Amino acid sequence: MKRRVLGVLIALLAVVGVCAQPSLKKVQVHLVPDHEDAIYKLGEQAKFKVIALDCGLMLSNIDVNYEVSEDMMPAHVKKSIRLKGNEGVIQAGTMKEPGYLRVKATIEHEGTKYTSYTTVGFAPEKLMPTVKLPSDFDEYWSKTLKLLDKVDLSPRMERLADRCTDKVEVYHISYGNINGTRMYGVLTMPKAEGKYPAILRVPGAGVHAMSGNVAWAAKGAIVLEIGIHGIPVVLENNLYTDLSKGVLSNYVLHGIENRDSYFFRRVYLGCVKAVDFLLSLPNSNGKVGVMGGSQGGMLAMATSYLDKRIAATGVYFPAFCDQEAYMHGRTGGWPHFFKNKDNRKEEYLQTARYYDGANFARNLKAPVFYAYGYNDITCGPTTSAATYNAITAPKQVKIGANQGHWLFPEHFNAMWEWMIKELTK
Repeated sequence: MKRRVLGVLIALLAVVGVCAQPSLKKVQVHLVPDHEDAIYKLGEQAKFKVIALDCGLMLSNIDVNYEVSEDMMPAHVKKSIRLKGNEGVIQAGTMKEPGYLRVKATIEHEGTKYTSYTTVGFAPEKLMPTVKLPSDFDEYWSKTLKLLDKVDLSPRMERLADRCTDKVEVYHISYGNINGTRMYGVLTMPKAEGKYPAILRVPGAGVHAMSGNVAWAAKGAIVLEIGIHGIPVVLENNLYTDLSKGVLSNYVLHGIENRDSYFFRRVYLGCVKAVDFLLSLPNSNGKVGVMGGSQGGMLAMATSYLDKRIAATGVYFPAFCDQEAYMHGRTGGWPHFFKNKDNRKEEYLQTARYYDGANFARNLKAPVFYAYGYNDITCGPTTSAATYNAITAPKQVKIGANQGHWLFPEHFNAMWEWMIKELTK
Protein backbone atom coordinates (compact mmCIF):
# COMPACT_ATOMS: atom_id res chain seq x y z
CA MET A 1 0.00 0.00 0.00
CA LYS A 2 2.83 2.41 0.84
CA ARG A 3 4.37 1.91 -2.60
CA ARG A 4 1.00 2.56 -4.25
CA VAL A 5 0.56 5.81 -2.31
CA LEU A 6 4.10 6.82 -3.23
CA GLY A 7 3.35 6.12 -6.89
CA VAL A 8 0.25 8.32 -6.78
CA LEU A 9 2.19 11.13 -5.10
CA ILE A 10 4.94 10.93 -7.73
CA ALA A 11 2.31 11.08 -10.48
CA LEU A 12 0.72 14.15 -8.94
CA LEU A 13 4.08 15.85 -8.55
CA ALA A 14 4.87 15.15 -12.21
CA VAL A 15 1.70 16.94 -13.31
CA VAL A 16 2.37 19.85 -10.96
CA GLY A 17 5.90 20.13 -12.33
CA VAL A 18 4.52 20.74 -15.82
CA CYS A 19 1.49 22.87 -15.08
CA ALA A 20 2.05 24.46 -11.66
CA GLN A 21 1.11 28.12 -11.53
CA PRO A 22 2.63 30.59 -9.06
CA SER A 23 0.92 30.60 -5.68
CA LEU A 24 -1.31 33.55 -4.84
CA LYS A 25 0.32 36.02 -2.46
CA LYS A 26 -1.37 38.32 0.04
CA VAL A 27 -0.07 41.40 -1.79
CA GLN A 28 -0.02 41.49 -5.58
CA VAL A 29 1.34 43.97 -8.09
CA HIS A 30 -0.44 44.01 -11.44
CA LEU A 31 1.01 45.46 -14.64
CA VAL A 32 -1.54 45.81 -17.43
CA PRO A 33 -0.31 46.79 -20.93
CA ASP A 34 -2.44 49.27 -22.87
CA HIS A 35 -2.78 46.83 -25.79
CA GLU A 36 -5.12 44.02 -24.85
CA ASP A 37 -3.17 41.48 -26.92
CA ALA A 38 0.21 42.68 -25.49
CA ILE A 39 1.53 43.09 -29.06
CA TYR A 40 2.96 46.33 -30.47
CA LYS A 41 4.33 47.59 -33.75
CA LEU A 42 8.01 48.47 -34.00
CA GLY A 43 8.50 52.03 -32.76
CA GLU A 44 5.16 52.12 -30.97
CA GLN A 45 5.20 53.28 -27.33
CA ALA A 46 4.09 50.77 -24.69
CA LYS A 47 2.35 51.89 -21.51
CA PHE A 48 1.46 49.83 -18.44
CA LYS A 49 -1.18 50.56 -15.82
CA VAL A 50 0.03 49.64 -12.33
CA ILE A 51 -2.17 48.65 -9.42
CA ALA A 52 -1.36 46.96 -6.11
CA LEU A 53 -3.74 44.81 -4.09
CA ASP A 54 -3.68 43.69 -0.46
CA CYS A 55 -6.06 40.75 0.02
CA GLY A 56 -7.85 41.90 -3.11
CA LEU A 57 -8.25 45.53 -1.99
CA MET A 58 -6.44 48.36 -3.74
CA LEU A 59 -3.46 50.04 -2.10
CA SER A 60 -3.11 53.80 -2.54
CA ASN A 61 -0.31 56.35 -2.70
CA ILE A 62 2.62 53.92 -2.59
CA ASP A 63 5.94 54.00 -4.40
CA VAL A 64 6.64 51.58 -7.25
CA ASN A 65 10.21 50.90 -8.34
CA TYR A 66 10.42 49.52 -11.85
CA GLU A 67 12.90 48.29 -14.42
CA VAL A 68 12.54 47.93 -18.19
CA SER A 69 14.57 45.42 -20.15
CA GLU A 70 14.53 43.51 -23.38
CA ASP A 71 13.80 39.81 -22.83
CA MET A 72 16.30 38.39 -20.28
CA MET A 73 18.82 41.16 -21.01
CA PRO A 74 20.15 43.77 -18.53
CA ALA A 75 17.71 46.54 -17.56
CA HIS A 76 18.14 49.74 -19.55
CA VAL A 77 15.66 51.76 -17.47
CA LYS A 78 15.45 51.96 -13.66
CA LYS A 79 12.93 54.44 -12.27
CA SER A 80 10.16 54.85 -9.72
CA ILE A 81 6.68 56.35 -9.67
CA ARG A 82 4.16 57.02 -6.93
CA LEU A 83 0.64 55.75 -7.41
CA LYS A 84 -1.85 58.58 -7.75
CA GLY A 85 -4.72 57.29 -5.71
CA ASN A 86 -4.72 53.58 -6.39
CA GLU A 87 -3.12 53.40 -9.83
CA GLY A 88 -0.22 54.66 -11.88
CA VAL A 89 1.19 54.53 -15.41
CA ILE A 90 4.62 53.34 -16.50
CA GLN A 91 5.94 54.60 -19.82
CA ALA A 92 7.98 51.58 -20.92
CA GLY A 93 9.23 52.88 -24.26
CA THR A 94 9.55 50.88 -27.46
CA MET A 95 11.73 48.54 -29.52
CA LYS A 96 13.22 49.10 -32.97
CA GLU A 97 13.86 45.42 -33.65
CA PRO A 98 11.45 42.47 -33.22
CA GLY A 99 11.46 41.07 -29.70
CA TYR A 100 9.97 41.32 -26.23
CA LEU A 101 10.04 44.13 -23.66
CA ARG A 102 9.66 43.31 -19.96
CA VAL A 103 8.68 45.56 -17.06
CA LYS A 104 9.53 44.46 -13.53
CA ALA A 105 7.79 46.34 -10.70
CA THR A 106 8.47 46.18 -6.96
CA ILE A 107 6.62 47.68 -3.99
CA GLU A 108 7.27 47.51 -0.27
CA HIS A 109 4.31 47.05 2.05
CA GLU A 110 4.37 46.40 5.78
CA GLY A 111 8.09 45.67 5.65
CA THR A 112 7.92 43.11 2.83
CA LYS A 113 8.88 43.57 -0.82
CA TYR A 114 6.61 42.26 -3.58
CA THR A 115 7.63 41.99 -7.22
CA SER A 116 5.91 41.13 -10.46
CA TYR A 117 6.70 41.49 -14.13
CA THR A 118 4.84 41.61 -17.41
CA THR A 119 6.15 41.19 -20.95
CA VAL A 120 4.91 42.53 -24.28
CA GLY A 121 5.95 41.71 -27.82
CA PHE A 122 7.10 43.96 -30.64
CA ALA A 123 6.47 42.36 -34.03
CA PRO A 124 7.29 38.90 -32.62
CA GLU A 125 6.04 37.27 -35.81
CA LYS A 126 9.17 38.63 -37.51
CA LEU A 127 11.61 36.97 -35.12
CA MET A 128 13.78 34.26 -36.68
CA PRO A 129 16.61 32.17 -35.23
CA THR A 130 20.13 33.54 -35.48
CA VAL A 131 21.83 30.13 -35.12
CA LYS A 132 23.70 28.98 -38.20
CA LEU A 133 22.51 25.80 -39.91
CA PRO A 134 25.56 23.63 -40.75
CA SER A 135 25.74 22.82 -44.45
CA ASP A 136 26.04 19.12 -43.66
CA PHE A 137 23.34 19.06 -40.95
CA ASP A 138 21.12 16.53 -42.74
CA GLU A 139 24.08 14.46 -43.88
CA TYR A 140 25.54 14.32 -40.39
CA TRP A 141 22.37 13.11 -38.75
CA SER A 142 21.60 10.65 -41.55
CA LYS A 143 25.03 9.10 -41.04
CA THR A 144 24.70 9.16 -37.24
CA LEU A 145 21.34 7.38 -37.35
CA LYS A 146 23.02 4.42 -39.03
CA LEU A 147 24.67 3.66 -35.68
CA LEU A 148 21.28 2.33 -34.58
CA ASP A 149 21.30 -0.36 -37.29
CA LYS A 150 23.62 -2.44 -35.13
CA VAL A 151 21.70 -1.91 -31.87
CA ASP A 152 19.39 -4.68 -30.71
CA LEU A 153 16.22 -3.41 -29.07
CA SER A 154 16.44 -6.12 -26.37
CA PRO A 155 13.39 -4.83 -24.50
CA ARG A 156 12.85 -5.57 -20.82
CA MET A 157 9.57 -4.97 -18.99
CA GLU A 158 8.94 -5.15 -15.25
CA ARG A 159 5.32 -4.82 -14.16
CA LEU A 160 4.85 -2.27 -11.37
CA ALA A 161 1.86 -3.87 -9.67
CA ASP A 162 1.48 -1.12 -7.06
CA ARG A 163 1.03 1.51 -9.79
CA CYS A 164 -1.42 -0.45 -11.93
CA THR A 165 -5.14 0.31 -11.81
CA ASP A 166 -8.25 -1.53 -12.95
CA LYS A 167 -7.83 0.15 -16.36
CA VAL A 168 -4.08 0.65 -16.79
CA GLU A 169 -0.98 -1.52 -16.79
CA VAL A 170 2.28 0.13 -15.64
CA TYR A 171 5.77 -1.16 -16.43
CA HIS A 172 9.33 -0.09 -15.78
CA ILE A 173 10.99 -0.73 -19.13
CA SER A 174 14.39 -0.51 -20.78
CA TYR A 175 15.81 -1.07 -24.25
CA GLY A 176 19.17 -1.02 -26.00
CA ASN A 177 20.97 2.07 -27.24
CA ILE A 178 24.37 2.87 -28.75
CA ASN A 179 27.68 2.07 -27.04
CA GLY A 180 26.15 -0.78 -25.08
CA THR A 181 23.97 1.57 -23.02
CA ARG A 182 20.27 1.28 -22.23
CA MET A 183 17.40 3.74 -22.02
CA TYR A 184 14.87 3.46 -19.19
CA GLY A 185 11.31 4.64 -18.77
CA VAL A 186 7.83 4.03 -17.40
CA LEU A 187 5.24 2.62 -19.77
CA THR A 188 1.51 3.00 -19.14
CA MET A 189 -1.10 1.42 -21.40
CA PRO A 190 -4.76 0.40 -21.35
CA LYS A 191 -5.63 -3.07 -20.06
CA ALA A 192 -8.53 -3.45 -22.47
CA GLU A 193 -7.83 -5.26 -25.72
CA GLY A 194 -7.52 -3.10 -28.80
CA LYS A 195 -5.12 -0.96 -30.82
CA TYR A 196 -4.03 2.37 -29.33
CA PRO A 197 -1.98 5.43 -30.34
CA ALA A 198 1.42 5.74 -28.69
CA ILE A 199 2.93 8.89 -27.19
CA LEU A 200 6.57 9.33 -26.28
CA ARG A 201 7.05 11.86 -23.48
CA VAL A 202 10.56 13.26 -23.31
CA PRO A 203 11.76 14.89 -20.09
CA GLY A 204 12.65 18.36 -18.95
CA ALA A 205 16.10 19.05 -17.56
CA GLY A 206 17.39 17.32 -14.46
CA VAL A 207 17.93 13.89 -12.99
CA HIS A 208 14.76 12.46 -11.52
CA ALA A 209 12.36 9.56 -11.19
CA MET A 210 9.53 8.89 -13.65
CA SER A 211 5.94 8.27 -12.63
CA GLY A 212 4.17 7.25 -15.82
CA ASN A 213 0.95 8.77 -17.10
CA VAL A 214 -1.94 6.68 -15.80
CA ALA A 215 -4.56 9.35 -16.50
CA TRP A 216 -4.04 9.49 -20.27
CA ALA A 217 -3.49 5.76 -20.57
CA ALA A 218 -6.90 5.32 -18.97
CA LYS A 219 -8.33 7.49 -21.76
CA GLY A 220 -6.98 5.17 -24.45
CA ALA A 221 -3.31 5.91 -25.15
CA ILE A 222 -0.01 4.10 -24.74
CA VAL A 223 2.34 6.53 -23.01
CA LEU A 224 6.07 6.03 -22.54
CA GLU A 225 7.94 8.49 -20.31
CA ILE A 226 11.70 8.07 -20.71
CA GLY A 227 14.73 9.22 -18.81
CA ILE A 228 17.87 10.27 -20.66
CA HIS A 229 20.68 9.28 -18.33
CA GLY A 230 20.85 5.54 -18.94
CA ILE A 231 19.79 4.66 -15.39
CA PRO A 232 16.58 3.13 -13.97
CA VAL A 233 13.87 5.72 -13.31
CA VAL A 234 12.00 4.16 -10.36
CA LEU A 235 14.69 4.36 -7.69
CA GLU A 236 14.80 6.39 -4.47
CA ASN A 237 14.77 10.15 -5.03
CA ASN A 238 17.93 10.76 -2.97
CA LEU A 239 19.92 8.76 -5.53
CA TYR A 240 18.93 11.15 -8.32
CA THR A 241 19.79 14.12 -6.11
CA ASP A 242 23.24 12.67 -5.47
CA LEU A 243 23.82 12.00 -9.17
CA SER A 244 22.72 15.51 -10.14
CA LYS A 245 25.31 16.92 -7.76
CA GLY A 246 27.96 14.42 -8.80
CA VAL A 247 28.74 12.70 -12.10
CA LEU A 248 25.66 14.17 -13.82
CA SER A 249 26.26 17.73 -12.65
CA ASN A 250 26.17 20.09 -15.64
CA TYR A 251 25.50 17.14 -17.93
CA VAL A 252 24.20 19.49 -20.63
CA LEU A 253 27.80 20.52 -21.31
CA HIS A 254 29.43 17.09 -21.21
CA GLY A 255 31.44 16.49 -24.36
CA ILE A 256 30.51 19.79 -26.03
CA GLU A 257 34.04 19.99 -27.46
CA ASN A 258 33.03 17.69 -30.32
CA ARG A 259 29.75 16.86 -32.06
CA ASP A 260 30.49 13.12 -31.83
CA SER A 261 31.18 13.19 -28.10
CA TYR A 262 28.40 15.54 -27.00
CA PHE A 263 26.06 14.24 -24.29
CA PHE A 264 22.89 14.56 -26.35
CA ARG A 265 24.10 12.41 -29.24
CA ARG A 266 23.32 9.24 -27.28
CA VAL A 267 20.09 10.82 -26.00
CA TYR A 268 18.77 11.74 -29.45
CA LEU A 269 19.46 8.25 -30.75
CA GLY A 270 17.85 6.78 -27.65
CA CYS A 271 14.68 8.77 -28.38
CA VAL A 272 14.56 7.28 -31.89
CA LYS A 273 15.00 3.83 -30.41
CA ALA A 274 12.03 4.57 -28.14
CA VAL A 275 9.89 4.79 -31.28
CA ASP A 276 11.09 1.28 -32.20
CA PHE A 277 10.03 0.10 -28.76
CA LEU A 278 6.56 1.65 -28.98
CA LEU A 279 5.91 0.26 -32.45
CA SER A 280 6.97 -3.19 -31.28
CA LEU A 281 4.09 -3.35 -28.80
CA PRO A 282 1.27 -5.61 -30.02
CA ASN A 283 -1.45 -3.13 -29.00
CA SER A 284 0.08 -0.19 -30.92
CA ASN A 285 -2.07 1.21 -33.73
CA GLY A 286 1.11 2.05 -35.66
CA LYS A 287 1.09 5.80 -34.97
CA VAL A 288 3.48 7.57 -32.58
CA GLY A 289 3.57 11.15 -31.32
CA VAL A 290 6.23 12.87 -29.23
CA MET A 291 5.84 15.69 -26.74
CA GLY A 292 7.86 17.55 -24.12
CA GLY A 293 8.65 20.91 -22.59
CA SER A 294 11.82 22.88 -21.85
CA GLN A 295 14.64 20.37 -22.45
CA GLY A 296 11.85 18.03 -23.54
CA GLY A 297 10.71 20.57 -26.13
CA MET A 298 14.09 20.39 -27.80
CA LEU A 299 14.07 16.59 -27.55
CA ALA A 300 10.58 16.44 -29.09
CA MET A 301 11.66 18.48 -32.11
CA ALA A 302 14.89 16.52 -32.51
CA THR A 303 13.04 13.20 -32.35
CA SER A 304 10.43 14.35 -34.85
CA TYR A 305 13.15 15.48 -37.27
CA LEU A 306 15.23 12.32 -36.88
CA ASP A 307 12.37 9.84 -37.10
CA LYS A 308 9.89 10.34 -39.92
CA ARG A 309 7.55 7.82 -38.28
CA ILE A 310 6.53 10.54 -35.81
CA ALA A 311 3.01 11.62 -36.75
CA ALA A 312 2.53 14.55 -34.33
CA THR A 313 4.84 16.78 -32.31
CA GLY A 314 3.94 18.60 -29.09
CA VAL A 315 6.37 21.31 -27.92
CA TYR A 316 6.15 23.74 -25.02
CA PHE A 317 8.66 26.47 -24.13
CA PRO A 318 11.62 24.59 -25.66
CA ALA A 319 15.16 24.94 -24.28
CA PHE A 320 18.42 24.74 -26.28
CA CYS A 321 16.96 26.94 -29.02
CA ASP A 322 18.90 29.69 -30.81
CA GLN A 323 21.65 29.40 -28.23
CA GLU A 324 24.11 31.72 -29.99
CA ALA A 325 21.66 34.65 -30.15
CA TYR A 326 23.68 36.31 -27.37
CA MET A 327 26.29 36.98 -30.03
CA HIS A 328 23.64 38.97 -31.92
CA GLY A 329 22.55 41.18 -29.05
CA ARG A 330 19.53 39.27 -27.78
CA THR A 331 18.80 36.42 -25.41
CA GLY A 332 19.73 32.89 -26.36
CA GLY A 333 18.18 29.63 -25.22
CA TRP A 334 18.63 27.84 -21.91
CA PRO A 335 21.18 26.85 -20.56
CA HIS A 336 22.46 30.29 -21.69
CA PHE A 337 25.95 28.88 -22.14
CA PHE A 338 26.99 31.50 -24.68
CA LYS A 339 25.90 34.41 -22.50
CA ASN A 340 29.40 34.10 -21.05
CA LYS A 341 31.82 35.45 -23.66
CA ASP A 342 34.52 33.08 -22.44
CA ASN A 343 32.41 30.14 -23.64
CA ARG A 344 32.18 31.34 -27.23
CA LYS A 345 34.86 28.99 -28.47
CA GLU A 346 34.52 27.94 -32.08
CA GLU A 347 34.43 24.21 -31.28
CA TYR A 348 31.61 24.76 -28.75
CA LEU A 349 29.60 26.80 -31.25
CA GLN A 350 30.11 24.21 -33.98
CA THR A 351 28.84 21.40 -31.75
CA ALA A 352 25.87 23.39 -30.45
CA ARG A 353 24.65 24.07 -34.00
CA TYR A 354 24.16 20.37 -34.68
CA TYR A 355 22.03 20.02 -31.54
CA ASP A 356 20.19 23.36 -31.43
CA GLY A 357 16.42 22.97 -31.28
CA ALA A 358 15.87 25.78 -33.78
CA ASN A 359 17.79 23.89 -36.47
CA PHE A 360 15.57 20.85 -35.97
CA ALA A 361 12.49 23.10 -36.03
CA ARG A 362 13.47 24.37 -39.48
CA ASN A 363 13.22 20.83 -40.85
CA LEU A 364 10.10 19.41 -39.18
CA LYS A 365 7.51 17.63 -41.33
CA ALA A 366 4.93 16.27 -38.88
CA PRO A 367 2.25 18.70 -37.61
CA VAL A 368 3.18 20.68 -34.48
CA PHE A 369 1.24 21.92 -31.45
CA TYR A 370 3.32 24.60 -29.71
CA ALA A 371 2.88 26.56 -26.47
CA TYR A 372 4.82 29.20 -24.54
CA GLY A 373 4.40 32.30 -22.37
CA TYR A 374 5.67 35.85 -22.57
CA ASN A 375 6.75 35.87 -18.90
CA ASP A 376 9.08 32.88 -19.18
CA ILE A 377 12.44 33.85 -17.68
CA THR A 378 13.98 30.40 -18.13
CA CYS A 379 13.38 29.85 -21.84
CA GLY A 380 12.61 33.38 -22.97
CA PRO A 381 9.76 34.11 -25.39
CA THR A 382 12.27 35.52 -27.86
CA THR A 383 13.75 32.07 -28.47
CA SER A 384 10.36 30.35 -28.31
CA ALA A 385 8.81 32.70 -30.87
CA ALA A 386 11.82 32.62 -33.21
CA THR A 387 11.83 28.82 -33.13
CA TYR A 388 8.09 28.63 -33.76
CA ASN A 389 8.38 31.05 -36.68
CA ALA A 390 11.05 28.81 -38.25
CA ILE A 391 8.67 25.83 -38.40
CA THR A 392 7.28 25.26 -41.90
CA ALA A 393 5.28 22.14 -41.01
CA PRO A 394 1.55 22.51 -40.25
CA LYS A 395 1.43 24.22 -36.86
CA GLN A 396 -0.66 25.93 -34.22
CA VAL A 397 0.30 27.79 -31.06
CA LYS A 398 -1.16 28.53 -27.64
CA ILE A 399 0.29 31.62 -25.94
CA GLY A 400 -0.20 32.70 -22.35
CA ALA A 401 0.77 36.37 -22.21
CA ASN A 402 1.30 36.26 -18.43
CA GLN A 403 2.50 32.65 -18.41
CA GLY A 404 6.00 31.82 -17.19
CA HIS A 405 7.90 28.53 -17.39
CA TRP A 406 4.70 26.55 -16.92
CA LEU A 407 1.48 25.83 -18.78
CA PHE A 408 -2.09 26.60 -17.92
CA PRO A 409 -3.88 23.24 -17.49
CA GLU A 410 -6.23 24.23 -20.31
CA HIS A 411 -3.29 24.59 -22.72
CA PHE A 412 -1.68 21.35 -21.58
CA ASN A 413 -4.93 19.43 -21.99
CA ALA A 414 -5.51 21.00 -25.40
CA MET A 415 -2.11 19.70 -26.54
CA TRP A 416 -2.91 16.17 -25.35
CA GLU A 417 -6.33 16.14 -26.98
CA TRP A 418 -4.89 17.48 -30.24
CA MET A 419 -2.26 14.76 -30.23
CA ILE A 420 -4.74 11.96 -29.60
CA LYS A 421 -6.85 13.28 -32.47
CA GLU A 422 -3.81 13.39 -34.80
CA LEU A 423 -2.84 9.83 -33.88
CA THR A 424 -6.29 8.36 -34.38
CA LYS A 425 -7.11 9.83 -37.79
